[in-house]
Amino acid sequence: MQLKRAYLIMLTTTLSFLFSKGQVVNYADSTKRDSTKFIKILAADTFRRIKQDSTGDLNLLIGHVQMKQENTLFYCDSAVQNIRTNTIEAFGNIHVNDGDTVHVYSQYLKYLGNTKIADLNEKVKLTDGKATLTTESLQYDVNAKIGTYLNNGKLVNKQTTLTSKEGYYYADTKEVYFQKNVKVVDPAFTMHTDTLLYNTNSEIASFLSPTLIYDSTSSIRTRSGFYDMKKEIGSFQKRPVIKDSSQTIIADQIDFDQKTGEGLARGNMLYQDTSNGVSIVAGQANFNKEKKIVKAYRFPLMVISQDNDTLYVSSDTLYSGMMKKDTSNKANKDSVRFFSAYHHVKIFSDSLQGKSDSLYYSAADSIFRFFKDPALWAQESQITGDTILLKTKNKKADSVLIIDNAFSVNMTKEGLFNQLRGNNMTGSFVEGEIDFLRAKGNSESVYYLQDDEDSSYMGLNYAMADVIGMKFKNKELKRISWINAVKGITYPMDKIPGDKKTLKNFKWLEAEKPKGLADLISSPIKK
Repeated sequence: MQLKRAYLIMLTTTLSFLFSKGQVVNYADSTKRDSTKFIKILAADTFRRIKQDSTGDLNLLIGHVQMKQENTLFYCDSAVQNIRTNTIEAFGNIHVNDGDTVHVYSQYLKYLGNTKIADLNEKVKLTDGKATLTTESLQYDVNAKIGTYLNNGKLVNKQTTLTSKEGYYYADTKEVYFQKNVKVVDPAFTMHTDTLLYNTNSEIASFLSPTLIYDSTSSIRTRSGFYDMKKEIGSFQKRPVIKDSSQTIIADQIDFDQKTGEGLARGNMLYQDTSNGVSIVAGQANFNKEKKIVKAYRFPLMVISQDNDTLYVSSDTLYSGMMKKDTSNKANKDSVRFFSAYHHVKIFSDSLQGKSDSLYYSAADSIFRFFKDPALWAQESQITGDTILLKTKNKKADSVLIIDNAFSVNMTKEGLFNQLRGNNMTGSFVEGEIDFLRAKGNSESVYYLQDDEDSSYMGLNYAMADVIGMKFKNKELKRISWINAVKGITYPMDKIPGDKKTLKNFKWLEAEKPKGLADLISSPIKK
């Protein structure tokens, strides 16, 4: 208000001085000059011309003033036009109509006709029909179609508001380049950055510096990329991070759909589920943030945090999601994580290693299901079969069920192989170590007998029975038992036939046993 009063006082003083000193001429004389760059007067309630010596003649316009330069129209309450310098100074209710595509409003204007530069002050508003920019001071270049503010501005486009200390509006491309303390407030999110390019037509925001986007439940951090506010999809580069209360997704590039929660993470992807103690690294992954689903490929590796014994899982493809803890109760909303891995599966922990073609695990029953040529190793024991079900308790191996063609091999310190086979087999673990194995159906065993006093080997026992059990202690076989239809023979150590040292289908797969994390991230197992 004070600025407006100052303009009025200045205009009144100027007019009083010019009316007393200048020469009044007819309005019609101002139309004699015809130049494409010359600012023409179209209308005014009152018109006076003041003759000047060196500074140029002045046209004084008061009331409903209308002026024009090429395709640009100027409206105001009053104005002073310098004919020699081809400039105007306008006051009150100013409206600049640039080609009927950009409209600028203010209370004060200084316009240089030769360079087509307009400086506007006080309650400045610029609109292109889609978005409205407001500020207290704006420079608008009519030639370049660029508006510039350097002392805070606000752009409103539908329900989205963008503010910054500095801004550059490009009328031809409908883009605004925001700099310094940029903030975007949208019903769906809030954004903070230092540099942002925004298109008012497409409603696409391009990030050019570190940017934080967040809502009530999650956040996105990125240093480069774009976000389409119409479609609510974005592409983020330079190691963006998407995070909520329980999930974190990091990659070289992430394409994300805010509506569906679906995304594609490419390059050195990391997915973390802190509530379930699960992490996945991969070259690439599809995910759904809302459903907590991730499908990872390109050398994926899953890390399952356990007490002092982290479990690692690798395969060609890893898929993980959430399921109800109790599927029989529809009202139960408690969810737990499950995952499946397929082709060239390997697992590794300090106490347990394994391999198979495919694997499925659900925290609902804490069972690892290994399919197609599976093998498990616990210390010096190897377990194989058509299908292996490994139940865990408190994130440690608790029991095992081997279905069809069950086979167990325990290697002694001397490199001898105690063996057990049957149609099916069950087993139990204590503190992650095999405690007991029991084979049922066409069971056979090969067992090296040891002296109780000095543990020397006395011979080899081969036996058949309906049920055969093996008891382990300190990683070694300590006792064996046979139940029903027992048949067998014992050979002295120096008279063991070569074909009796191993049972049918014996395989010692030491070469395929993962011996460390490096084996999981190397090339797949070749068959």
